[in-house]
Amino acid sequence: MNAPEVAWFGSLCDDDYEFLGVVDPDLRSSWAHCRDITLAAERGGFDNILLPSGYTLGIDATVFAAAIAPMLERMRLLLALRMGEVWLPQLARQIATLDRVLDGRLTINVISSDLPGETMDSEPRYRRTLEHMQGLRALLSGQPLELHGEFIDLRIDPPSATTTAGTCPPFYFGGLSEAAREVAAAEADVYLLWPDTFDGIGAAVADVSARAARHGRTLRHGLRTHVIVRESEEEARAAAERLVSRLDPVIGDEIRARSLDSGSVGVGRQTELRDLADADGYIDRHLWTGVGRGRSGCGIAVVGDPDQVVATLRAYQRRGIDTFILSGYPHLAECELVSRYVLPALREPVA
Repeated sequence: MNAPEVAWFGSLCDDDYEFLGVVDPDLRSSWAHCRDITLAAERGGFDNILLPSGYTLGIDATVFAAAIAPMLERMRLLLALRMGEVWLPQLARQIATLDRVLDGRLTINVISSDLPGETMDSEPRYRRTLEHMQGLRALLSGQPLELHGEFIDLRIDPPSATTTAGTCPPFYFGGLSEAAREVAAAEADVYLLWPDTFDGIGAAVADVSARAARHGRTLRHGLRTHVIVRESEEEARAAAERLVSRLDPVIGDEIRARSLDSGSVGVGRQTELRDLADADGYIDRHLWTGVGRGRSGCGIAVVGDPDQVVATLRAYQRRGIDTFILSGYPHLAECELVSRYVLPALREPVA
């Protein structure tokens, strides 16, 4: 196995805690706090950092990306963008300009969620996402766009601003539903999954790879997961228990319910895995579902000592994962621990 791409998580959506569900003003998504996390990720050796997109929570991902870009020397930015939120030609120009500022180190996390104030059925929402991905790929590859679709009706030349490479930055895209998998197969460059059993991840990788092959394409596969790593397994498990020790179940329900993805198939699967876990919340010795008690989306953490965490991530690699987007609470402190204990071993190729 080759060394995977390893990214960290920039906490732009007020999702940083010492104790899950207990708001700490010092951990809110300010410019200074998110800047410090991003710069720590670059110092620590991460390849990329996910800048998530919210609406009512946190700070704007695109503005933050533009502000932090000149401070970075080598790390890429994985900018989350909700398709349909910005008019397509303007979005293409923004992406091209930001890619230039980063000297070609921009990647895009395509989000297919409801837009603020709307509710759209899943299937048409994914059709809208697909049209936007197709339009962006054409415009950012320097091609005129003529698209008369269900959601986009445009005949337009590409923007004069171009990306550094003259091509569209890679699309990272996730979703577990049938519609999401088809979009990934047709247009994504990296298909993202949340943690599952090892067999479950292997099955999803195989399924989307087969769908992509029917489109005459290949793509990579990534895993977005939390990590709790300490010098010993006992310390890591204790840190996991401490993280949820002050979580009010009612507050946890409220946090999950207010997320725009709370009704998705992927979130439903995270809930199912949490229900299948043992009394301590584990579905495997090192896969802990407790994080999902206090947040929507990715709800599982890899928990253990450095060797155990690396071995678990390697097990996912053997199922076809070649990209990891990691996070942990608090994000700055756990970033430094993962940089010290996990990254060096993941950089070593395995026969």
